[in-house]
This record gives sequence, C-alpha cells and structure tokens, in this order.
Amino acid sequence: MSDEMEKLRQWIGKSDTAEGQVIAWPADVLSATLDRDDPPFKAGDPIPPGWHWLYFPEVVKLAETGVDGHPKRGGLMPPVPLPNRMWANNRMQFLRPIRVGEKIRRVSTITEVNPKSGKSGTLVFVTARHEISGEGGLATVEDHTTVYRERAKPGAPRPAPQPAPGKAVWKRTVHPTPVLLFRYSALTMNSHRIHYDRPYTTETEGYPGLVVHGPLTATFLLDLFRRQMPKATLLESSIRAVGPLFDIADYSVEGEPDAGGGSAKIWAMDGTGSLAMAAELKFRA
Repeated sequence: MSDEMEKLRQWIGKSDTAEGQVIAWPADVLSATLDRDDPPFKAGDPIPPGWHWLYFPEVVKLAETGVDGHPKRGGLMPPVPLPNRMWANNRMQFLRPIRVGEKIRRVSTITEVNPKSGKSGTLVFVTARHEISGEGGLATVEDHTTVYRERAKPGAPRPAPQPAPGKAVWKRTVHPTPVLLFRYSALTMNSHRIHYDRPYTTETEGYPGLVVHGPLTATFLLDLFRRQMPKATLLESSIRAVGPLFDIADYSVEGEPDAGGGSAKIWAMDGTGSLAMAAELKFRA
C-alpha cells in the first residue's frame, strides 16, 4: 500500500458537529415520494427510523463542489485520491424516537480508514460514526461506510450475481425514474452527478444509467418493513450494498420475517434477479 494511502489513516478520530431542528415538510415530502398515505406530520410526531438523513444535508458553496458534483475532497472525509465513491454499508441503533419540533445534534467521527487491493484495483473504505441526539438525549447511533475505488476498466468482468438471502414474504416493485432520483437528491442536498446527469454518468463514470442512491434504496427497505409491521418498534438495522441499481430497470424490495419473531431480513433485487442490497433488522413487536 502506498504511503499516500497510509497517510489517510491520519483522519481517524477527526470529528464534526452539526445542529438542526426537525421540521415537518421534509418528512411530508419524503412520505409523498415513497407514495405513502400518511397524514401530514405535526409537532411531537416521531419521524420513521433512518429519516434523520433528511436533516443534516452537507451544505457547501457551489464553488466548493468537485467535477462530480460532490463537495471537494477534504473536510471531515479524508481526501482519497480515487475518482468513484459509493455507499457501502450502514449500521444503525435506534435508542429513542426523533420527533418533529425537536432540536437535534449530530456528532460525526471518522472511526476507520482501510485501504485495500482487490480484483477491481485499489479500494478505500472510510467509516464514520454519527451520534444523533434530540432534546431527550442520544437517539440514533449510525456507523456508515463509504467505499472509494478506481473507475472500472472497459470490458472488466462483473462480479458473479448473488441470490436473495431468503424467501420473499413481503415484496414491492420500485420504479427508479429520474423524477424519483431528482426528488431524493433535492431532499438530501445530494448534488452527485451520477444521480441526475446521464451523459456524465454514462460517458465519464461508465455506468449504464443514472445510479440509484444507496440511502434511497435503504429507505425503501426500511419502508417495506414499516408497511408490513406498522406497530413494531425498530431497534437495529444492518444494511449492506451488494451491487448498484440504475434507472434503466425496475427493481424490487423484498423481505422475510423470522419465524421466531424479533428479526427480519430485507433485501433489494435488481432487474436481472441479482441481489443489490441486503439488510438485517431487529425489532420489538
């Protein structure tokens, strides 16, 4: 591993704090984007688990964005010298609800920086821990990993497809239209061009279509559980991205509750029937 890559480990321990307030309209807009029939959120209502992603957008000046539309490298995240970055995995603990009207705080700390060499070239996995607190104390603890990698070489073989991790008891089809991707990008202040700029996405980054946001698919997974188990209290989630999803084909979110209760598997299958994302949930009925 090069010295340049090893120096990235110096970012471990670096932290950042953001503050905000939970207002209703982002939750209302996301609810509508997911085609839910929820009544409008009002003060005191809990927001669904994982929806804190709406309330801490990465706000930077336009001049401080890179060619790919992301904020320029540096800041909290280390300046990894690799062109592509993707959502890799996410683990969350839900300790108490976050409610509309609350003032909230997020403390983010880099906990791991792991350069690796794989079949596709050099990879760097960066994990940040986000501790989100409301007025009643610590509410959500999230460990999120981003992977940075080299651009895929033309003609490079794709990884072997993976099957579903269970038998689908729950299922919903998602139509990843450009409108859906635009609305989610706008809600989360995500200006990464792979989600809306087709010429850039296909010609520069080499993808076959617009890329579906990892957290958007994760949101659909958690929403499937919420639809099927509306009275359950979600305690933990562990979500792993397996392969990218694109706007050129529908995909499905599927799930299977554990027969003993208290846990469930949720996953996403791409248009070819290959596993794209997998999650394990723990809940209290």
